[in-house]
Amino acid sequence: MNRNKACRSLYNNAGRITGEKYLSCLHLTVAFGLCCLLFAPGTAESAEITPFQTFNQSPLVQIFGLPAAESAILQPAGRTLALLGADIANNFAHDSAQGEQILLDGESYRLTLGLRRGITDKIEAGIDIPWVGHGAGVFDHFIEGWHDFFGLPQGGRKEAPRNRLLYTYSRNDREQLHLDDSSFGLGDIRLTGGLQLYHDRQPNPRAVALRASIKLPTGSSSKLHGSGSTDVALWLTASDDYLLPGPWGHLTLFGATGGMAMTNGDVLQGQQRNLVGFGDLGFGWSPVEWIAFKSQLSGTTPFYQGSTLKELNAPSLLFTIGGTLAFSSSTALDIGVSEDLAVSTAPDAALHLGLSHRF
Repeated sequence: MNRNKACRSLYNNAGRITGEKYLSCLHLTVAFGLCCLLFAPGTAESAEITPFQTFNQSPLVQIFGLPAAESAILQPAGRTLALLGADIANNFAHDSAQGEQILLDGESYRLTLGLRRGITDKIEAGIDIPWVGHGAGVFDHFIEGWHDFFGLPQGGRKEAPRNRLLYTYSRNDREQLHLDDSSFGLGDIRLTGGLQLYHDRQPNPRAVALRASIKLPTGSSSKLHGSGSTDVALWLTASDDYLLPGPWGHLTLFGATGGMAMTNGDVLQGQQRNLVGFGDLGFGWSPVEWIAFKSQLSGTTPFYQGSTLKELNAPSLLFTIGGTLAFSSSTALDIGVSEDLAVSTAPDAALHLGLSHRF
């Protein structure tokens, strides 16, 4: 009887936490909308709806070559897309079970310069050059206040030191990971490619593309700027755009699914998996030409094995919400905020900014 009551309590709490995270995301949507109305561009241009160019920024996941979904429409021949992305992730997760202990407390930063070039109308090539950092951060107090304001659980945040950097994992009384020094440096460079499988060339287009990437071990694995492995990813991405009746603008559905193969890296050797699956699903709505609201679910299978801790050996599910501001037909800004729907498998909160320009 006691066990049944405990199970019911755990189930109800899990449902409450998920519901609270969903409500917080709705509040973020409203906040984003108000900001967009206040800082609306002076001229109306087309806001293209594409997936957020971000992924799980957990310090033990972002070191691998996990790709963003990317657009299902490749760059035309002779055209180039330049991307400048910034991701700030606040991490706080701690757990222990069966001789294992993990603590991920700190902030991680990722600044990525990306280029996508249309080689032909069906072939695209590109490169991503990231700068990765970890530090004590400055957002602990803000996130605690945010959780208090919306009645969200703190998960032990208030009992831990503020603005601390400490990533540590031990197993059977042996420390496998320890990082407490702030750093910033070159991450693992990625080479990308794409093949346009289908594009109907309509005003509200439907498209499918096959994309691939290879991540090279150019970043320091000891500082968690990289994994020390060479990773190859292959995925399908698709989108379908719909013109809505009257003055309601247009709606785009998008998604991606694929897999990644990794050589043995330097982080948590012996526990890293060599195959991982991933997928994204989302939609965007553009009520007027200069703005689009977007939401996106991103999930992966676990990157590690041989552990009972969900931070290492559980599928992740990330919810990103925000939108796009179009400053011209060539330049746009993505703003997104992420929450870990599968608690402790991704950063508790993350901010994504993505500036894009076509030339």
